[in-house]
Amino acid sequence: MEDLLQQIDKERLPRHIAIIMDGNGRWAQEQGQDRLFGHFHGVESVRNIVEGCAELGVEYLTLYAFSTENWDRPEYEVNGLMELLVDTIRKETETLNRNNIKLHVIGDRRMLSEAVNAELNESLEMTAANTGLNLIMALSYSGRWELVNAVRNIAADVAAGKLEAGKVDQATLQQYLWTSHFPDPELMIRTSGEYRISNFLLFQLAYAELYFTNTRWPDFRKKHLYEAILDFQQRERRFGKTSAQISG
Repeated sequence: MEDLLQQIDKERLPRHIAIIMDGNGRWAQEQGQDRLFGHFHGVESVRNIVEGCAELGVEYLTLYAFSTENWDRPEYEVNGLMELLVDTIRKETETLNRNNIKLHVIGDRRMLSEAVNAELNESLEMTAANTGLNLIMALSYSGRWELVNAVRNIAADVAAGKLEAGKVDQATLQQYLWTSHFPDPELMIRTSGEYRISNFLLFQLAYAELYFTNTRWPDFRKKHLYEAILDFQQRERRFGKTSAQISG
C-alpha cells in the first residue's frame, strides 16, 4: 500500500471524489449473514476511506449513503440502517472534529426520522467550523429528485419575478442544486462490480472520470482508493477538446 501511496502525485489529486458504496448486502450474503451485517461492516470502510482522503488532502468526498429508492427496501433493513446511521453519527462526530473534517448532508431530510435528524443537526453544528476535508453524505437523495426540486424552485422564482426565464442557463440550475456550494466531482468510484451511476449526482457527474471495481464496499480500503486515484491520474481529461489542444 505504501508503494501505491508514493506513486500518487499530490499536485494532481481529484479535488472532489464521489463514491457509490455498493455491495454491503451481497458481501454479507456471501458469508451466510443477514444484509445488515454487511451494512455494519461497511461503516469501517467509511471510516477508513474518510481518513485516507483527509490524509491525502482531498478537499471534498461525497458518499452515497441512502437513496430515495432505498426506502422501498424491506422495512427491517430500512429500520436497521436508520439505527446504524444514528449510532454511527453519534460515535464518529468526535473523530470528525479531531481530524478537522466538516460534515454536510444533501437529500430530502424530511423523510428521515426525528432521531436521525437530531443527530445530524448536532453533528453539523459541531463540525461547522472545521476547515479540512468536506464530507458530504447523500441521504434520502437521488439525482432526478434533486433536478425536479431545482426546476420547481426556478419556476417559482420566475413566477415571482426573481428570475427571467430567458436568462436561465446551466449556471442558474447549478445554483439551485443541493451541491451548489461544492465543485463537481472529478472522480466517481463505484464498488461491487456494477457499471451504472444509479441516479447519483446526474448533473454533477457530467465530466467526472468513472471508476468501477469488483471489490465489495465492506472490503474497500485505502489501498483501493489509491488505485482509483492512480487510475484517474493516468487519464487525459479533455472536456470536449482534442488531445492536441490539451497538450498545447
